[in-house]
Amino acid sequence: MAGLNDFLKIFIPQNTVFFELFEKVADNLGQMGTQLKAVIAEPDFDKRAALISSIEDLEHQNDDLTHSLFTELGRNFITPFDREDIHYLATSLDDIADYIYGSAKKVNFYRVNTNDMGMQKFAELIEQGCQQVRIAVKELRDMKNVKSITDALIKINSIENQADDIFDMSIERLFATEQDAKEVIKIREIYQVMELATDKCEDAGNVIESIIIKYA
Repeated sequence: MAGLNDFLKIFIPQNTVFFELFEKVADNLGQMGTQLKAVIAEPDFDKRAALISSIEDLEHQNDDLTHSLFTELGRNFITPFDREDIHYLATSLDDIADYIYGSAKKVNFYRVNTNDMGMQKFAELIEQGCQQVRIAVKELRDMKNVKSITDALIKINSIENQADDIFDMSIERLFATEQDAKEVIKIREIYQVMELATDKCEDAGNVIESIIIKYA
């Protein structure tokens, strides 16, 4: 019997390791969204730099976690859901972290004034998007509360639509009120990166939707 049990262990996936890694990534994204909002709210350059350093640390942690996910994917014969979906979800969550960090870096690199309605609204939407992604990822472990996942996915989609509208309105306002062409270029680029962060939240939501359609 012991021999049979040992044999069966080869085919029993270490399901929990994937969920644990995804949940750590999602927790970090939640913190990154909150930290980005704090960066935009902070007028002092040096204090912003400290917050951005914290975001960088979280982004590096997520890089390591993503690497661990790919390592586990390579050595587990059986996975909790499709290997492609695990890869897509890991990649999409990593993209969110990259664009949040990219947004934060550009704010101080360009030394822009963050007392800007567009940036502040984007930061709020990114924080909300990260929190909804976190909720959806946490529910993947047992999929007992599919409604909680679908509610989060609906909110993520709504957030992305709001971000599109905010981008259009902010660009219009920027060209109407900013006389310095260099400032226009810098602020527009920050808007673009922040808007992409919300797009990446929607990408992650689409992967999660694909997973629950197959397995819930």
